[in-house]
Amino acid sequence: MEQRFRRLACGAGLAALLAGCAGTPPVEIARAPVAAAPDANTPEALLARMSVERKVAQLVMPDIGSITPEDVRKYRFGTILNGGNSGPYGDDKAPAADWLKLADEYWEASTAPLPGDEPVIPAVWATDAVHGHANIIGATVFPHNIGLGATGDADLIRRIGAATAVEIEVTGIDWTFAPTIAVARDDRWGRTYESYSEDPALVSRLGAAMVEGLQGRPGEPGFLGEGKVAATAKHFFGDGGTVQGVDQGDVNGDLAALMAIHAAPYPAAIGAGVASVMASFNSINGTKMHGNGPLLTGELRGNLGFEGLVVGDWNGHGQVDGCTNSDCPQALLAGLDVYMVPEDWKALHASLTKQVKDGTIPMARLDEAVLRVLRLKQQLGIFDGEVKPSQRALGGKWDRLGSPEHRAIAREAVAKSQVLLKNTGVLPLKAGARIEVAGRAADNIPQQAGGWSVTWQGGGDLTAADFPGATSIYAGIAAAARAGGGEAVLAVDGASQAKPDVAIVVFGEEPYAEFVGDRKDLAFRDEEGLNLLKAYRTRGVPTVAVFLSGRAMWMNRELNAADAFVAAWLPGSEGAGVADVLFGQRPATGRLSFSWPAACDGAPVNGPQGALFPFGYGLDLTAAARLAPLDEECAALTVDTGAAWFANGKLGMQVQAVADNALLPDLRGGGNGITATGIDRKAQEDARRIAFAPGAKLTLTGPDSGAAWRIAYQVNARPTAPVTVTAGGTPFDITQPMAVAEGKGWREMVLSSACLGTAGGSLTFASKGAFALQISEITRDEAAVGAECSF
Repeated sequence: MEQRFRRLACGAGLAALLAGCAGTPPVEIARAPVAAAPDANTPEALLARMSVERKVAQLVMPDIGSITPEDVRKYRFGTILNGGNSGPYGDDKAPAADWLKLADEYWEASTAPLPGDEPVIPAVWATDAVHGHANIIGATVFPHNIGLGATGDADLIRRIGAATAVEIEVTGIDWTFAPTIAVARDDRWGRTYESYSEDPALVSRLGAAMVEGLQGRPGEPGFLGEGKVAATAKHFFGDGGTVQGVDQGDVNGDLAALMAIHAAPYPAAIGAGVASVMASFNSINGTKMHGNGPLLTGELRGNLGFEGLVVGDWNGHGQVDGCTNSDCPQALLAGLDVYMVPEDWKALHASLTKQVKDGTIPMARLDEAVLRVLRLKQQLGIFDGEVKPSQRALGGKWDRLGSPEHRAIAREAVAKSQVLLKNTGVLPLKAGARIEVAGRAADNIPQQAGGWSVTWQGGGDLTAADFPGATSIYAGIAAAARAGGGEAVLAVDGASQAKPDVAIVVFGEEPYAEFVGDRKDLAFRDEEGLNLLKAYRTRGVPTVAVFLSGRAMWMNRELNAADAFVAAWLPGSEGAGVADVLFGQRPATGRLSFSWPAACDGAPVNGPQGALFPFGYGLDLTAAARLAPLDEECAALTVDTGAAWFANGKLGMQVQAVADNALLPDLRGGGNGITATGIDRKAQEDARRIAFAPGAKLTLTGPDSGAAWRIAYQVNARPTAPVTVTAGGTPFDITQPMAVAEGKGWREMVLSSACLGTAGGSLTFASKGAFALQISEITRDEAAVGAECSF
C-alpha cells in the first residue's frame, strides 16, 4: 500500500493556540492509505454505482440490540455498534464465541449479492473498548485512563492499545470508540476516569500513544493490518469542561481559550493517523457540537486538517436545535458523517433519503460523507480480499483473549498507576507479616474494574464469575504475603479475633458511567473505610488505605486515620498489581495526573492553588512521609441527600430497591418476579422499565422525611389485575389510574399520606398480574405533604 501525506501548517487562527502547535514546523498528517485494489473497488468507483438509499445507509449506525442480520441484508448499513449494555442475541453477558458468531452473521448479510450493478459493501462493527475489550467476558481489563495517566508512560499505553486491538480482532470487531482524549477540568464529571489528565500536554502524549497502539503507525508496515483496529479520538470537543462537570452540559467562554485546553490533544491524535473522531454531546457557548458547522468543519477539518470520519455519539444529533433522533439534516450539513442512532434507524434512513432527494441535503455533501466511510473500510483492507471475521488470522483465537502476556501488561500498568499519598513507614510491607485485609472492595473484582466493564455501568449484579482469569486485590495481597513467608486473611468487616501486624483497608466508589456518575461535590460519604481505619487504630493496628475511585476526592478524614494511603484508581482485572507496590516488588512511581482537592465542595482545582496534593505529586517507598492533621470539616456532608430517591438512572445514596430479598442496585436487575431494565427518556438509560410477574412486589427504602413522593412515570399497557402501592399502611389501589395512563406518555404521580395513610421511609408497589411500569424520577417533596394524591 502507498502512504500519502499532506502538510498542515499551524498557521494563524485558533489552531495556533493548541498545545504543541505554536512555533513548531508543519505537522505530517496521515491520509487514508490507498489500497492496491482494482479500479472497480476504489471508494470513488464504488460510490458512483450506489443508489441514494444505499449511500444513506452507509451513514446510519444502529445498535445490535435493535437490528437483525436480516435488517442488515435489507438496508446495507455501513456501520453498526454495540452499546454498553448491548450484547449478541440480547445477552450482554454473552460468551465471546457469540460475539464472533454474530459478527459473521452481519458480515454475511452485508455481503449478500445485490441486483444489477449495485456494489456490495461490507459493514464494519464498532465497540467501546475504553479500557481493554472489557465488554467481553474473559478479556483483559486494563486500568481506566485516569490510572494510565498516573503512569505517565507512553510506551506502556502504546502496548496496552496493541493488546486491546488483538483482543478486539479475536471477536471479529473492526473499530473501537477509544481513546477518550478529554481534558477533564471538573472532577464532579461522571466521566473523569475516562480522562488521562487535567493537563492537555499529558493527554496529548498518551492519547497519541493509544492511537498508535490500536492502529499502528502511519506509513509503517502493519498499519491498520492484522491485529490492529480503527481508533476514535473523542469527544470533539469540550466534554471535560462543562459547567459544574455536568455530563452533556454547556462549555462557556472565549473560544480560543477553550480550544487551547480542550482541543489541544487533537493535533497529536490526528498526527498519529487516528481514523475517526467522535462529536461531543456538549454545547459550546450554547450550540450543540453535533450541529456546530464552524467547529466540526471549520476547525476540525479546516484548521486541524482532519480528513477521516466524524461519527456521532448516542443519539447526539437528536439534541441539536430543531432535530429529533429520526430527523436531523442539520448534523450532516454541519460536518457529521455517521449518525449513531441506536433504535430510530429506520425513520432516520427514510428522512435522510427524502432530504437528499428534495435537495435539503446536497448530493455533494452526501457523497463526501459516504466517501469517508468507504475510505475507512479501504484502510481496514475490506476491499482488498478481506474475509468474514471468523476466517481472519485472529478470529476465534481464544488463547489471545485475556492471554497471560496481556494480563502481564495490565499488571504492570496497575503497579505503575498506584499513587502513594501518605506513608508513615508502614510501607513497603515486611516479609513474614500477618496481614488482615478488610473492606467490601477488597475481594470485589467488579468494583475494582469500575464502569464500562462487561456492562455499561459496571457493578450491579456482576460477580467475579463474570471476570474469569481476573485477580482481586485481596487475592494479589494473599499471594504476595505467602511468597514472603507471611499470610493475609480476609476480614471484610474487620471483625477478627487475632491482632494482625498490619491491616489493609480497601474501599471506594461503586461503579458508574457517564451522567450516572456526576456529583454535586467531591465529598466521599460512604464511611465504611473510615470506620474500619478508626477501628484498627483503636486496636493499635497500623493501617494502609487503598482507595478505589474514578477521580480525586476529598479524603481528609481517611488520610488522617490511615498510616499509609494509596490512590489505586480503577485498576481493572489485575489486582495483583496493587500488591506489587505494597510489598515493594515494584517501586511506587505513580504520580497524580489530577490535582487532589483540599476542599470538598467540588470547585475545580486544576493546579496548585486549592490543591492538597498538586498535579505530579506522589511518594516513593524509600522514606516515611507524614502529613500534618487535615481539616475534617465539610459542609457538604451535612446537606440532606435524601430528597432524590431515583434520578438520572441512579438511586440516591441512602436508597435501596428490593424485590422481596433480592437487591436491585440502581434499580437494575431482577429477582423474585421483578425485572428492571434501563430505558432512555432524556438520556441513555436514565429511566427504568419495571416488569412485574403476577404477585411480585418492589420496595424502595430510604430516608424517612415524611414528605410526599413525586414520581415521573409512563404506562404502555394497562394492568391485567390489581396494582397497589403502600408506605407501610393499608395498600392503596392504583389499578384505575394506571389504566387511564396507558399510552399517554410520561406523566407524574404524587403519593402522600392523603392516600397512603402514612409517608414513611419505604414505598412498595405490588401487582397481582403481569404489569410493566416505566419510571424516570422519584423524589420526596416537602411542599406536597398532605396534598391530594394525583396521577
